[in-house]
Amino acid sequence: MKRLTVLLIGMMLGLMLAVPVLAADYDLVILNGRVMDPETNFDGIRNVGIKDGKIAIITKNKIKGKEAIDATGLVVAPGFIDGHQHCLEPYAYRLMVRDGRTTIMDLELGAFGEKVHEWYKRREGKSPINFGITVAHEFARAAVLDGFNDWKYLYTPDAIRSRATKQGWSRTRPTLEQGNQILKIMDEGLLQGGIGIGSTLGYMRSGVSSREIYELQKLSGQYGRQIGMHFRLTPGNDVEEVLGIQEMLANAAALGTPALALHFNNPGYNLVQELLVGMCKRGYNVWGEIYPYAAGSTALNAEFLEPDVWVKKLGHKYEDTLQDVETGKFYTEQTRTEMLKKQPTRPVVVYKMPKETIANWVRLPGVAIGSDGMPLVPDDKLKWDTPYEDLPNTHPRFAGAFAKVLRIARENNIPLMQAVAMTSYNYAKPLGKMGLKAMQARGRMQKGMVADITIFDPKTVTDNATYAKGTLPSTGIPHVIVNGIVVMKDSEPLRRFDAGQPIRFEPQKERRFKPLSIENWTKEFYVAPIDFGGGVPGSQPDMHGH
Repeated sequence: MKRLTVLLIGMMLGLMLAVPVLAADYDLVILNGRVMDPETNFDGIRNVGIKDGKIAIITKNKIKGKEAIDATGLVVAPGFIDGHQHCLEPYAYRLMVRDGRTTIMDLELGAFGEKVHEWYKRREGKSPINFGITVAHEFARAAVLDGFNDWKYLYTPDAIRSRATKQGWSRTRPTLEQGNQILKIMDEGLLQGGIGIGSTLGYMRSGVSSREIYELQKLSGQYGRQIGMHFRLTPGNDVEEVLGIQEMLANAAALGTPALALHFNNPGYNLVQELLVGMCKRGYNVWGEIYPYAAGSTALNAEFLEPDVWVKKLGHKYEDTLQDVETGKFYTEQTRTEMLKKQPTRPVVVYKMPKETIANWVRLPGVAIGSDGMPLVPDDKLKWDTPYEDLPNTHPRFAGAFAKVLRIARENNIPLMQAVAMTSYNYAKPLGKMGLKAMQARGRMQKGMVADITIFDPKTVTDNATYAKGTLPSTGIPHVIVNGIVVMKDSEPLRRFDAGQPIRFEPQKERRFKPLSIENWTKEFYVAPIDFGGGVPGSQPDMHGH
């Protein structure tokens, strides 16, 4: 009898201990949503359980959690990944979350190589979404060729100041010694964990040799990382665009290194896409991105906006294509010249493609979305809770790029899975393939993956930002989860600055860069010194090796 009593007491204790587990198996559950996974092409109504920041279960069975989200009628998708966002500041986070973005990275410009670790340190524990950065080719050139050393922000906003002072970063061919200094700075940034190299080559039409670009891709490849390139001659015509991408892809093929074609939604995009697809079929890790707008945005003094290029060579008229962001007025050649004297880096919108092509871009398989969102000017007084209507104007891609892709897909009968892949998996896959662990576990709705999740209404999701007011938030995206933490509920961004994690490589100890010399560049090819326009014959060797 005593033994039976002890057994019954033991069973009762066991049941009591089990009750809390059954009551809340997971930290968070998402119920009755349409789960979509681009990698496996899964599309079905399921319940999702999240525990310790990861997807613990996707099931038809009933599950319970400490917190629950009813996703009936909504799509439960991998969190949106923006690999081309130039504004990673608190005042931007609310708009990023409203647009469904769970990760924002600047893979085009990047951070100054010697400051990459500091860039990450500034943001740790201060962001509701994940953040990442590459190593900036432009900033290394500005430091070496212009002596620029005023790193207030450590990334894109500094370009507004560096570009306003000197143009050596854009127009000067470095000597061999200067070239080694540039590459050494790049190497330091890769050592510190930069995702790869970012190059704004399209802004340096007259200053960068083919050898310099080849060496950049070789250096990033030695770390197993990509170069993200605003490639040469972009924006241009359909011939120039293709020639520009062929330089990058030829180097990638010769070196066996990853490469990213940034915002190739320009003339010639069809052939650029065909080249990327062909390379991928042959095993190369190369990919491209677009933003879903007919116009781009840049600084007024961009080299490709000079009359000789924009008007005479490409056949554009300022009156039809060059719009001031703040005033909405279009420039003439005269008013542009006048403004250049006052504010050379003033933001402008540049119309360059027909609106009809936007849907064609969203149909492109394998292509990712990168917003190319620009910092807001001025931004020193802007905060997390600055009202949307009080934010300075900017290009609408800043606030609405991802919701617009979903809207364009809906309006043009483009499969929703195609759009979901563009917003997430198509960036995660190639970055993960090159060894970035953070991206091997994102961009997918699968058990064991990081719980970065965007929940949206496929019938109503839309962008509201316009060229007249580019900071209006997207709608139809009620819930966003980052690393298992709800950062937006019922379309209201939450102050969860502990949610975002750094997207980076672990710092390295061993340098990969070895200084280059004339001998190991050219001796076996040239019998006598030859000048190719990189400097005065007989002067200090330049980056061509002469």
